[in-house]
Amino acid sequence: MIYFLTGYDSAFEADQYCHSYLSSYDNLSGNYGCDHDTETHQWILYESNDNNEPAKIIRKFRYKFL
Repeated sequence: MIYFLTGYDSAFEADQYCHSYLSSYDNLSGNYGCDHDTETHQWILYESNDNNEPAKIIRKFRYKFL
């Protein structure tokens, strides 16, 4: 078993926190979002841009993986 020392207890909890933080950003342009990375067991709050550049990661919400 692998446990992370910090993070959230479940993917659902991490998802809820990511979307809660997302709601605090001015998302009128649609440039902010949350995405689930199943390989690293985390939800990622990001900002994309219109210049075809990689998205900027704002915050990661890692959850425990059993």
